[in-house]
Amino acid sequence: MTQLVELSESAAYQVKEMMKHNQEEGAFLRVSVNGGGCSGLSYGMAFDKMKQDDDTLLEQHGLEILVSKEDAPILNGTVIDYKQSLMGGGFTIENPNAIASCGCGSSFKTATKEGTPENC
Repeated sequence: MTQLVELSESAAYQVKEMMKHNQEEGAFLRVSVNGGGCSGLSYGMAFDKMKQDDDTLLEQHGLEILVSKEDAPILNGTVIDYKQSLMGGGFTIENPNAIASCGCGSSFKTATKEGTPENC
């Protein structure tokens, strides 16, 4: 069975480090989809203290992850990883539902949801 959102071990480690740095230990990690970006939709990750009634709660690598009911179909099967290179590090997001994305890799659209594209 496909996980709604899968967080790699290295991504979870990085999120935990960010939580410590920002004094957000114990918060949820909210993974979301927002309108905007050059392809119409963009990903969001933020710390959240409150679980909403329509949120799906996932637990991975010692983190509690929230995904709203509205965003779940768009994010279903998404894998979030953290890659380190000589140029620094960053999160990578692989979404099997994205049919188009822009060069920056953080904006996309799906077959059923185009969002609100902006000029690059």
